[in-house]
Amino acid sequence: MNQAKERAATNKREERDREAELVAAADRGARDFYKVSGYGRLLTIVLAAVALALFAQWKLRHQDYLFGSLAVFAAVFVLSMIGSAMPYGVRKRARNEARSLRRSAARMLRRNRARLSEAAVLELERGMRGVDDALTKSRAGTPALEARARLDALLDQHLSFARKSAAREYTESIGGAILVALILRAFVFEPFHIPSGSMIPTLLVGDFIFVNKMAYGLRIPFTDPARVHKIGEGAPRRGDVVVFIVPQRPEQDYVKRVVGLPGDHIDIRDNVVFVNSVEQKREYVGEYTYTEHSEYTDTDIPVTTNEYIEDLAGVRHPVLQRKDAGFVRNMSFVVEEGRLFMMGDNRDNSADSRVEGGIGQIPFSYVKGRASIIWISFGGRTGIRFERIFRAVR
Repeated sequence: MNQAKERAATNKREERDREAELVAAADRGARDFYKVSGYGRLLTIVLAAVALALFAQWKLRHQDYLFGSLAVFAAVFVLSMIGSAMPYGVRKRARNEARSLRRSAARMLRRNRARLSEAAVLELERGMRGVDDALTKSRAGTPALEARARLDALLDQHLSFARKSAAREYTESIGGAILVALILRAFVFEPFHIPSGSMIPTLLVGDFIFVNKMAYGLRIPFTDPARVHKIGEGAPRRGDVVVFIVPQRPEQDYVKRVVGLPGDHIDIRDNVVFVNSVEQKREYVGEYTYTEHSEYTDTDIPVTTNEYIEDLAGVRHPVLQRKDAGFVRNMSFVVEEGRLFMMGDNRDNSADSRVEGGIGQIPFSYVKGRASIIWISFGGRTGIRFERIFRAVR
């Protein structure tokens, strides 16, 4: 047992000595830093990030958005580690760790002051002031590192009974972050991936959006929407783009635009929408061509359509219509109470409320929320459509 403790103490001292050597070299400049650290770590990070980025681009070009997006996030994560292999990052880390220990020490002292002698309190306060001075009087990393080491020793001496192990601190911080993320996902925002072209050009295949789950009331997680309604449930507005649970397949979500509200008479005459006998006027924009992936040939097929700007009760949005005469539709519907009539913006490539035997009209309780923003979009020649990032959904 004693030998194990001695080995652990020896390893800890060696790690601290190595850290002090790297921080001191970083303070002297890049040339000295890389003499001490070498270029191995930096090259490994860069090569790993490039390899992941190339793999992600290849996957995204083949519309494999699951592995493609995971590879993108992995590449970003690896690239974020590059600071640990550069002088600036090493100095910054030393200063951040000193700042973090200073905050932790102040918190422990505030909670346990009554259990300490006056002399111990003064020593700890002096150690915290030492960290403050090191952070404010110099931009170098070595003073912060040395001040952190002194404060760390004082905490071990006077407040060891109140200190948490590194494993416990790590678990609590990660656990807290996961808990907050789960709460936000359950009640506030939920990410959603656009897998099909039913909402082109408003939403493209490969778009990832955030859904505002508070927009139409609070849905209680893990409840059956057929039995339990949302708290403070309200109807979406005409023209809203919403994500909803498919009643026939509760494990599946769709995204469509709200066209009809309860009591509305929806008529489609030669592909033009009429709401309560009022024509929803549209303006011809021109041709719009997009690619559709064929499951039979495993190739992308170009589809040319007519693009219009439709004015849906004041909400102007683009819609696509196929040129083929066989796609001209005439039909009528009456929207039931407590339900919504949904349509995709890509009118001839959307399984929506118009399709007999399809999803039908959607009850309010099945609506998850309003599509609010595109936070990232995978696709295009480079694999990422940068121009669509953080674009509002209208």
